[in-house]
Amino acid sequence: MSRASSRPAELFAGYLDPQRPHASAYDEMFDPVDGVRPAYKRLHDSLSPLRPGDLTTRSEALDRALVDQGITFSLSGEERPFPLDLVPRVITASEWARLERGIVQRVRGLEAFLADIYGDQQIIKDGVLPRRLITSCEHFHRQAAGIVPPNGVRIHVAGIDVVRDEQGDFRVLEDNLRSPSGVSYVMENRRTMARVFPDLFAKHRVRPVGDYAVHLLRSLRAAAPPGATDPNVVVLTPGVFNSAYFEHSLLARQMGVELVEGRDLFARNNVIYLRTTEGEQRVDVIYRRIDDEFLDPVHFEPDSVLGVAGLVNAARAGNVVIANAIGNGVGDDKLVYTYLPEILKYYLGEAPLLPNVDTYRCWLPAEHDEVLDRIDELVTKPVEGSGGYGIVFGPDASPKELQAQRRRIKTNPRGWIAQPVVQLSTVPTKVGERLQPRHVDLRPFAVNDGESVFVLPGGLTRVAIPEGSLIVNSSQGGGSKDTWVLAPRASAAISELSGPGLGGSGVKSEEASTPERGPELNIAQQQQQ
Repeated sequence: MSRASSRPAELFAGYLDPQRPHASAYDEMFDPVDGVRPAYKRLHDSLSPLRPGDLTTRSEALDRALVDQGITFSLSGEERPFPLDLVPRVITASEWARLERGIVQRVRGLEAFLADIYGDQQIIKDGVLPRRLITSCEHFHRQAAGIVPPNGVRIHVAGIDVVRDEQGDFRVLEDNLRSPSGVSYVMENRRTMARVFPDLFAKHRVRPVGDYAVHLLRSLRAAAPPGATDPNVVVLTPGVFNSAYFEHSLLARQMGVELVEGRDLFARNNVIYLRTTEGEQRVDVIYRRIDDEFLDPVHFEPDSVLGVAGLVNAARAGNVVIANAIGNGVGDDKLVYTYLPEILKYYLGEAPLLPNVDTYRCWLPAEHDEVLDRIDELVTKPVEGSGGYGIVFGPDASPKELQAQRRRIKTNPRGWIAQPVVQLSTVPTKVGERLQPRHVDLRPFAVNDGESVFVLPGGLTRVAIPEGSLIVNSSQGGGSKDTWVLAPRASAAISELSGPGLGGSGVKSEEASTPERGPELNIAQQQQQ
C-alpha cells in the first residue's frame, strides 16, 4: 500500500474500534456498514490526505485566532479560550428542516404555556397539569403574574438542547428559556473557521450564521411598548466578571445598542431611564442577561446591586419590556419538561415533532420506586441543576455514591429526574495527533418576534473531550465545534471558489461560500405552506 493511501487509516487509527468506550453510539461521519456517510464525504476527503502532524499545525492556528479575537469564557474567575475543534459537524438540509420544525413547535407551545400559567392557568383548571407541579417550581415567580408583554412574546430567545440517540434520532434533552447563552461562540467559531480554513467552505454550501444579531434586534424592537416609534434597546449585563460577558458585549456591539449595568439605569414614575453623558434617555426594551432573582431588589433579592429597583413595576405598567420575560424558568424546569407532550397537545393539538429523552419523574410514587430499584442503570439529574453539576451516572458510580444518591432522592423527590443513559452521537475530534470519536450535543437558538420564529441554521455543538465522557459543558472540560447546516443542493460544485486544499487561501469570508439569504428569511412562509 502506498504512503498516500495509508494516510486515512493513520489519521483515523482506531476510530472504529468496537472495544472503545461507548462504541454503540451513532457516529455522524461513519456508518459501520456503508462507511463514510454522504454528508461527510467531502469533509472526509479533505481530511484524509493529511498527516497526523498536520492536525496540530492547523489546531494551533485555530487557537491563535481565538486568542487574538479574545474569544474566552470565565471558569473559576479565570478567562480561558473557548476550545474549538477543527473538524466541523455537518447537518444535512433535510435533517435541519425536521429539527427546525420541531424547535418552532416547541417555542410556540411553551409561549402559550407561559401566557396561561401567568394568566388564567386554564391548563391547571382543566386537570391537564397538577397545580403543585407549578407552585413547587423554584422559578415560578408570582411577581410575573398579570404582566402581559405588548406583542405577547415572553420567549424572545430560546436555546433548545438536542441530542442524537443510538439510532441517530434527534431528541430534546432540555429547554433553556431564561437567558440561554452560547450564540456568540456559534458566530465566532464560524468566523474563525472561515478565516483559518477558507477552502473547506469552498467545497460545501454552508448556511450562514453571521446575521443572528439582525434577527435578535428585530425581535427586541418588535417587543417594544406601544408608542415607542424608535425603541431604545439596551443589553443588561452583570458585568465583566460574568462568565458570558464576552457574549453580552458582542451582541450589544453587533446590534448597535448600549451595553449597560444595573447602576446605569434607574426608574422614575414607572419608567426606566439610562444615564448618559448627554442626559437621561428613556429605555423601552431591556435584553437582560441577569437572573430573575437579581433583577429588581424591590421584588426579589433586596441586597442585589446588579438589577434596577422598580424594574418590575415599570414592566407591569407597560412602560418597558424585559426580554426574556421574568418567570420563564417555569417553562424550562426539568420536571415540567417531562410534561411537554401534554402541553403541546393541550395548546396546539399536536404531538411533539421532536421527542423528549425518556424520563422518570421521581415525584410520582411508581416512577420513584423504579428509579431507586434501577439507580445503577440510570442517569439521575437535579431538576434545578445546570452546567453538568450534580449529575450521577449510575453505571459509573460506586455503591457508596449510589446509596447517597438514593437518600437525596428520597429526601427531595421533586428535585430529581432520571433518564436511561443515552449514548450521545459521536463526531471525529482532534485528540493528540489523531481523530477520535467524541460525544456531542447541539443547542440551536430560536428568536421569536411575535410574527414568526427564526431558528439560526446550526447552533452550538458542544463536545465532551475526555474519552467516553457524556458531559459536554465547558465548565466540565468540554469544547465546541462549528456546526454546518448544508444548503439544499449542497452537493453542487462551486468551482469558482475552489482553493488549493485544506488551509489554503481560496475563500476570504464566510459569506463568499454561503447561499443567498432567501431560504432563511422565508422560514415562516415555508411553515405556512
